[in-house]
Amino acid sequence: MSGRPEALFGLFSSLETLDGVGPKTAANFAGLGVHAPRDLLFTLPINVLDRRHRNTIEGLDCPTITTVAVTIGAHRPPRTKGAAYRISVVDAEAAFQLVFFHARGDYLARILPQGSRRVVSGKLERFDGVYQMVHPDYILSETEVDTIPPFEPVYPLTSGITQKVMFKATRAALKLLPDLTEWIDPGQIRKAGWPDVREAFTLAHRPQAPQDISITAAARERLAYDEMFAHQMTLALARLTERQKKGRATHGTGDLQMRLIESLPYPLTGAQQRAIADVNRDMAEAVRMNRLLQGDVGAGKTLVAFLALLRAVEGGGQGVLMAPTEILARQHLQSLKPMAEHVGVRLDILTGRDTGKERTAKLEDLANGNIGVLVGTHAVFQKGVTFSDLRLAVIDEQHRFGVQQRMALGQKGAAVDVLVMTATPIPRSLALAQFGDMDVSVLDEKPPGRMPIKTALVSVDRMEEVVSRLCAVVEGGRQCYWVCPLVEESEVVDLTAAEDRFKKLRAALGEGVVGLVHGQMPAAEKDAAMAGFESGQTKVLVATTVIEVGVNVPNATIMVIERAEFFGLAQLHQLRGRVGRGTAASTCLLLYQPPLSESGQRRLEVLRETEDGFMIAETDLKMRGAGDVIGTAQSGLPRFWIADLERQAGLMQIAQSDARKLLADDPGLATPRGQAARMLLWLLRKDESIRLITVG
Repeated sequence: MSGRPEALFGLFSSLETLDGVGPKTAANFAGLGVHAPRDLLFTLPINVLDRRHRNTIEGLDCPTITTVAVTIGAHRPPRTKGAAYRISVVDAEAAFQLVFFHARGDYLARILPQGSRRVVSGKLERFDGVYQMVHPDYILSETEVDTIPPFEPVYPLTSGITQKVMFKATRAALKLLPDLTEWIDPGQIRKAGWPDVREAFTLAHRPQAPQDISITAAARERLAYDEMFAHQMTLALARLTERQKKGRATHGTGDLQMRLIESLPYPLTGAQQRAIADVNRDMAEAVRMNRLLQGDVGAGKTLVAFLALLRAVEGGGQGVLMAPTEILARQHLQSLKPMAEHVGVRLDILTGRDTGKERTAKLEDLANGNIGVLVGTHAVFQKGVTFSDLRLAVIDEQHRFGVQQRMALGQKGAAVDVLVMTATPIPRSLALAQFGDMDVSVLDEKPPGRMPIKTALVSVDRMEEVVSRLCAVVEGGRQCYWVCPLVEESEVVDLTAAEDRFKKLRAALGEGVVGLVHGQMPAAEKDAAMAGFESGQTKVLVATTVIEVGVNVPNATIMVIERAEFFGLAQLHQLRGRVGRGTAASTCLLLYQPPLSESGQRRLEVLRETEDGFMIAETDLKMRGAGDVIGTAQSGLPRFWIADLERQAGLMQIAQSDARKLLADDPGLATPRGQAARMLLWLLRKDESIRLITVG
């Protein structure tokens, strides 16, 4: 199926083919993201006006839209320039005024002669005790009353596009919709009570009541599902394509995993056990693993990842753990080294800083299989880095990347299994939308022994109190993070903020007690500052958000976040998770500048009340919307016209299982329903996905 089906040609033709749309209007439509008639179908009304005919305005709550037949009374032209032209009218029971500004009296006398009958429709308001309708939307003779739609759809507009133009254009686009075979599972249609696709578009563009434009209206829900289903088909096709590439079965003895688990001071959580079982099962199959390990702060993701890497070694191969930054790669090395030594596996690190003989020796050891597990940054995928037998790549990805990058990654080894870790709890609906091509394991339990973190909101007015409290903690042998605000997007300003705070704390606490780490530092200085803090030499680490992910200093028990109102919820939750890693009670102080906005207050209170990252993520999603939570720019999140990821999470789940089932039963999409699904992919501009369909 190489080109777009002929049945859809009309919907994908130029907007100028529509009645009343010339080159200028077509250009203006671009402001709404509308480039073809098909886009008009997906631009649904945002409101509906009740223009049903009434006998009288008596008893109406103003302001309100009303349509009523009136007898035209006296005209009162303006006495002064710029004043209003008023016309008295009466309906069956009440009197009111029609008001016009900058109007031509001769024109009004012609269309509204005294004593005549007219139907007017517009917004009725009460002003100084007088009912009035300013510039009615419709003025018609009683015989023309049927031309006013009883329920008038209100569309989103952009410069140069009026409601009239929009109404006419959408009606013309609806006529171009061909008869389409159903692509949704018949059982789902019956259960949900959805109309067919043509009826759904017609009803969505012709709402008959306010409830018809709600997201739960059957027609709208069906169209939202179509979008989600097409998106999940795309992900499922990517997944199928990925799974058709030869994988390698890695069977482990379980020996290394057991030795490590038995040496741990505490048992694995149920969630960790389930995740490891998922990974072992995936790796034993001859298809590639493509799994997302999603866990809250402190849920023990790194341990699960390391157990997975040990499975690769047990099976006679190698594993690689990739971190987004050098600091994190070194952190992983430090935390995993004792475990690797305990089970007798050689673990090493490779970053962009390795040079000369040392680098050459490491590359040789990697190529001949002496290194079992390699930790590194993206530098491990440079030319010249070859593995003896790479079985598993674990990506600790701070910046989640999309399907394309994940696919590119798997091409590095011969059929490498991929496990992606993310420390940001992602609400279920977003995880499905973004990682729908992957299998997901969720760590939603905290290992035993993790101390709860006390979170307090403190006004910046109490800064001196906070600093003196800090002095006491430091004297007691504890350590503290002090995170500086991201006041502006400009690194320079953030840097000044961090440097100022560093100087002030150094003055209060003494030389050599306070360290500073920020994004602009050379790597060696950054590492030295981190090392000083990890070894306990410096007691307070002033930082920009570079410490957000992965830093592990059990002796640090206080986290101060300055101007916390500038940070997102997920980010605050991540930062707080840097403390509470030891056995001592920990505190997180959220310093804010009063007065807080209502949403700022609510965000900080959510943090004070819960440490459940998934709950925090759901709240964040409700407050900010999907794009912001994941950072739409590099999120790989789809943009939907109709579907609402926040409020229709359940639909996304149904769409995923339906898409996967359809492709399992009909990988070539050759059955009638499969052919219909192809039509949906064309309709929703998923041309890329169509190329992935295996031929018949």
